[in-house]
Amino acid sequence: MADNVLFFTELLGLKVYDLKGRRLGTVKDAALVPLVDAIRVDRYLLGGGWAWLTIRYDQIRSISLDGIQLQDEKLVPYHRDDYMLRLGRDLLDQQIIDVHGRKVVRVTDITFETVQVNGRDELRMLEVDVGLRSIFRRIVQGVVPPRWTRKSMVHIPPNSIRWEFCNIVEADPQRRLRLNITHSMLEKMHPADLADIVEELSPEDREAIFETLDSEVAAEALSEVSPGIQASIIESLETEKAAEIIEEMSPDEAADVLAELEQETSDEILEEMHSDDKEEVRELLEHEDDTAGGMMSTEYLALSPHATVADAVVAMRENEEITESLHTIFLVDSEERLVGAVPVARLFNATPDSLLETMKTDRLTKVEISIHQDKVTETFDKYNLLALPVVDRHGKLAGVITADDVITVLRNA
Repeated sequence: MADNVLFFTELLGLKVYDLKGRRLGTVKDAALVPLVDAIRVDRYLLGGGWAWLTIRYDQIRSISLDGIQLQDEKLVPYHRDDYMLRLGRDLLDQQIIDVHGRKVVRVTDITFETVQVNGRDELRMLEVDVGLRSIFRRIVQGVVPPRWTRKSMVHIPPNSIRWEFCNIVEADPQRRLRLNITHSMLEKMHPADLADIVEELSPEDREAIFETLDSEVAAEALSEVSPGIQASIIESLETEKAAEIIEEMSPDEAADVLAELEQETSDEILEEMHSDDKEEVRELLEHEDDTAGGMMSTEYLALSPHATVADAVVAMRENEEITESLHTIFLVDSEERLVGAVPVARLFNATPDSLLETMKTDRLTKVEISIHQDKVTETFDKYNLLALPVVDRHGKLAGVITADDVITVLRNA
C-alpha cells in the first residue's frame, strides 16, 4: 500500500503536536470547504480538554500515522461553518450517488492522498470506500495499531469510488448552495439509470435531486419511475417547478402523472402550464386510464392523402421532437377522419413527388377511444404493431398508441 495514502479511520484519533512536540489533542473530524477547493481537506477539528479547536491546512507541516506536526500553533476555537462539508458528520455512513457505477452507496470510509505543497503535507480526497475492507478498518479502529490493520487487510479486495464520481445529496437548498453541490453529472446519465437511482433514495433526497435538475432531464427521468413515486416527487415540489417538468413531458405521460395526484394539486399545476400544453393534457385526463384514450398520445404526424413524400419530409423536419419515435405517418381527410397509414420506412424508396396515398398499407388497424387496454394489448400482439391509431366515434384521428405505451401498461400491471 502506497505510503502517501491515509484513511479517514486512521486520521480520526491522530495525535496533534505543537512546534515543541507537545501533544495538543487528537483529531475528531475534518472538513472540506468546497467553494474554495473541492478536494483539499481544509480544516481539522481538534478535540482537546473542554473545547474544540480548528486547524487550517496551511498550519500543518507533516501528516503520518505517527501524528500531525504543526508549523503554526495559533489555533482558534471551532465555530459552526455552513460552508464546511464535515467528513465525519456529513459524509461517513451517508448515502451518496456513484455516478460512474450508476447506483446509490453508503460511505464506510474515505481514502486520502498525501501531497507535498511548499514543503508541507496536505490531504486530498481520493476515494470513498464502500466495501468489506473499509468495514474491517472500522471494526478494528482504535483497537489495533493502524500498521497492523493495513497488513491484515491486504487479502480483502478493495471496493471504492473515485471522489470525482461521487454525487452528494443534500436536502437543504441553502446548504447545497454553500457547499457548491450540483447535479450536473446526473444530468449526463441515461434517464432510466437516473430513475433507478431516484427510486433508491428517500423522499427528501428525491425532492432535492429534482429541485436542481434541468427540467427536460427531470421530465425524462420522471417518465421512467413508477407511478406512485412520480406522484410523490411532483407533490413535493413547488407548483412552478412541477409545472416546468410536466410541460417537458409528452402530453400522455403528463396526463398519467397528473392523474395520480389529488385533484386540487393537479389543477394547480395545470394552471401554471402554458395554454397549448394545458389543453392537450386536459383532454387526455378526461379519458379513463384503462382505455385506449387513456393510453394514447396526441403527438403524431397526420397529412392529407394528396401530400407528397417531399411534404412528409418537410413535416418531419418541422416536428423534430417526435421524429425519433415516429414509425407511421397517418392520412386524414378534410374532416380529419383516418383514411390510411404510411410506414415511414417506405419514404426512403419513393421519389419526392410520390403521393402518400399510393404508399399506404393495404389494411388499416385502428381502435376506438373507449376500447379497454386489454383489447389494445391483444391487438398489438396479434398484428405485431409498433403504432396503433385511436379514433373517436366519428372516425376522426384522436391519438396514437405506441409499443412503448403498451410495455408501460404491462410493466405496471
